[in-house]
Amino acid sequence: MPDPLIIAIDGPAGAGKSTVAQKLAASLGLTYVDSGATYRAAALKVLEAGIDPNNEGAVAKLIGGTNLQVKSSNGEPRVLVDGTDVTSRLRTPEVTLAAALVSRLPEVRAKLIQIQRSFAQGRGVVMEGRDIGTVVFPRAQLKIFLKADVEERARRRLKQDSSEGRKATLETTAYEIGRRDQLDAERKISPLMAAADSIEIDSTHLQADQVVRHILELLKEKGWAEPA
Repeated sequence: MPDPLIIAIDGPAGAGKSTVAQKLAASLGLTYVDSGATYRAAALKVLEAGIDPNNEGAVAKLIGGTNLQVKSSNGEPRVLVDGTDVTSRLRTPEVTLAAALVSRLPEVRAKLIQIQRSFAQGRGVVMEGRDIGTVVFPRAQLKIFLKADVEERARRRLKQDSSEGRKATLETTAYEIGRRDQLDAERKISPLMAAADSIEIDSTHLQADQVVRHILELLKEKGWAEPA
């Protein structure tokens, strides 16, 4: 039997990874996994425990005893921390920054990568994040690196924040995204970068459905799937 299909979608914040990955997974009947949600969930647990996100030993000990799960409810991904659904609490600016700090800690990152890999045991997945094609699944059958201009990414994030009831300005959002880009690129462990065998797609002027169609065509060319 062939190995389950694993599609890795990497890229910076606001490039459209989540929307594209969810739509693609639905089209192919695969499981969608947001790897960033595991870091955000870990960061939330750290913040609520009053621990410094830079304290590697304390953070690793806390996360080592934490049960992180990613499930689907009515087609929507849900993140559970020790059995509690925390999905709606994962995208505040505080959690976003803490997640970037926590993700720089080698011991913590190693624990979370093990959790991420477990989501693909015996099943096909579309997993999105920042090091899926380079570290989590270096042998993924298809690797996509999704990018977009910073201004466009800020507009997208601002629109998402507004729809979820959070208030922010375009300037502040662009700054936060730029800061996250810097942290991701500068970390020593698994820095944000395109895998050598990934296919880069610039989504600045594309709708999510257009990106999904392009990826489905790539899969068809490789004999893995027919376009929807």
